[in-house]
Amino acid sequence: MQLGIRLHDIKKAPLEERLLIAKEQGFKCGHLALAKVISEFPTDNGALTPGLAMHLKKLFAKYDQDIAVLGCYLNLANPNEETMKKTYARYFANIRFAGLLGAGVVGTETGAVNEEYKFEENNHSEDALDIFIERVKPVVKCAEEFGVIFAIEPVFKHIVWNPKRAREVLDRVGSPNLQIIFDPVNMLDISNYQNREEIFEEAIDLLGDDIAMLHLKDFVVEDGGLKSVACGTGEMKYDRILKFVKEKKPFMHATLENTVPENAVAAREFIQGIYDSV
Repeated sequence: MQLGIRLHDIKKAPLEERLLIAKEQGFKCGHLALAKVISEFPTDNGALTPGLAMHLKKLFAKYDQDIAVLGCYLNLANPNEETMKKTYARYFANIRFAGLLGAGVVGTETGAVNEEYKFEENNHSEDALDIFIERVKPVVKCAEEFGVIFAIEPVFKHIVWNPKRAREVLDRVGSPNLQIIFDPVNMLDISNYQNREEIFEEAIDLLGDDIAMLHLKDFVVEDGGLKSVACGTGEMKYDRILKFVKEKKPFMHATLENTVPENAVAAREFIQGIYDSV
């Protein structure tokens, strides 16, 4: 397993300095969300040229970092047609760029049926699922054309909120370029977290072959809900999940989330310790 970090969770600094810190902290890969990490030059669609891609590729290689995920987390179920045109353009630009970068996947979540990208009960409806599947098809087609993996991340509050829904999306789209980012905590909510081991087992059973990479964080119960925190500071037990990775996913990318500069190394060491022992 190759452990990495979201680069925007490293202290605010130019990209090269963040990559140096990632290397010094023992990470092997990074989650790159362009607009959240890079402020020293533009990263709008028009800026994503082959030259920029090759510059970034060299920069990551200089610090021995893979680009595990090129993050493009926009709402594919947005009901606003004008916004959706811009959303598609952004996905297409990121996919083209990812092919030049050699990024592991272009990653996204799975949307909400409102412009605010927030939870509502309709997100879990069959109609919402149909909308998402139709909206994701052109993005996956673009990924196929550029030889890129497009990976969706199931999240309880969004449209693809459990392993069964994720399996249905994979089957109905039917593309080898569509895979899964497995973030166990994102499948949890105050209503189901006590059944988390069953949920994780179902995810491994239904989605295992299609899991492209792993997101790692922890959670605590706070103010009647779940709050995401750094690994090793909450209630998660990662033994079963990391055993699956160790046995079935050699050298898979796994990036930490919800760390801060002060606890990133401790979170990495915590996860590495479990991985080594399972």
